[in-house]
Amino acid sequence: MYHFYDDHLKAVAARGRLRTLHSANLPLNFLDFSTNDYLCLSQNPILLNSAKEAGALYGCGATGSRLLSGNIPLFEEFEQRIARDKNCESALIFNSGFQANISVLSSLLDHQVLKSQPLVFFDKLNHSSLYQAIFLTQSRLLRYHHNSVDHLSSLLEEYTSDPRPKFIVTETVFGMDGDLAPLQKIVELAHQHHAFLYLDEAHGTGVFGPHGYGLSTTIDLKDIPHLIMGTFSKAIGVSGGYIACCNLLKNFILNRASGFIYSTAPSPFVVGAADRSWQHIKNLCLERQKLQNIGAYMRRMLLDNGFDAGTSCTHIIPIILKEEHLCIKIKDALLDHEMIVSCVRPPTVPSGSARLRVALNVSHQDKDIDKFVYTLKKIISSCI
Repeated sequence: MYHFYDDHLKAVAARGRLRTLHSANLPLNFLDFSTNDYLCLSQNPILLNSAKEAGALYGCGATGSRLLSGNIPLFEEFEQRIARDKNCESALIFNSGFQANISVLSSLLDHQVLKSQPLVFFDKLNHSSLYQAIFLTQSRLLRYHHNSVDHLSSLLEEYTSDPRPKFIVTETVFGMDGDLAPLQKIVELAHQHHAFLYLDEAHGTGVFGPHGYGLSTTIDLKDIPHLIMGTFSKAIGVSGGYIACCNLLKNFILNRASGFIYSTAPSPFVVGAADRSWQHIKNLCLERQKLQNIGAYMRRMLLDNGFDAGTSCTHIIPIILKEEHLCIKIKDALLDHEMIVSCVRPPTVPSGSARLRVALNVSHQDKDIDKFVYTLKKIISSCI
């Protein structure tokens, strides 16, 4: 039986796409442009102390699912904070963002509950977890061109007389391209076509919005059915995920989402740290502004030196090199120069768009960016 799996791995390796684990424990002097710890909170003493306090009070593990023995006051207090800051009635926390997306979205799209096949209008560059949720359902997937309001509008118009439930699914900040969804126009289309709006704020949480609670807090969603998902594993600096929604939807998820019902609740250590970080980010306006400033500086430096930074307008910046082998070679060469950057290849990104993915954080300085771009240009010159 093992030979089937071995044959698959060999085929993947032959295409140059075999994934392996690499140690993240590199010397402190390395410049790291790969982490999603955008606000550098993962090592914050305030969060570490809050984790210890929660562990001392509630123990290392939650001991069971939330619906059995695992529901402690810490979780419900945190959810009330999330709901308030996301301008929603309720919230629910999960062990990971992937778990939240795959279990919540697939539950919302259950054709037995909806009494018909739902129509899902879906940005082509949405995260894998969102795709997986769709694949678990019998939904009609209608993908629109990335961030194209015109294409989304034309698809909605095409199905305007179709009585089946309509859903629009998009990230707010796209994790591979570093651009922003045109939320206000999407909200208008959702209202016009009576569509449910599902927003993934994984990369927006902590970084965008007046107090860092995401782009969804900058728009009025009260007149359309909606649900907002986000994570604690990026700018929040911990791990886990959340949804924010109305009371009715929370009750539905509690009764329908198997990923929530049958999973042990998160560790109090983790939730204690995430809760403290969530409260802290509203004080980090200067840090959020710095992220935007250094993002603009790096994009300008890359463009001035002839690199393709795609449509990025955030601290996430792709350097699109197209060829997979070239990306791998340059990533390894940068590591030799004590710089860490992610190499992202198909199928994570569309074919022909392999890239280095730069993720800036508030510890980066202009001189770090100068050094990176200079070194990158030097390496590429030697490869051509």
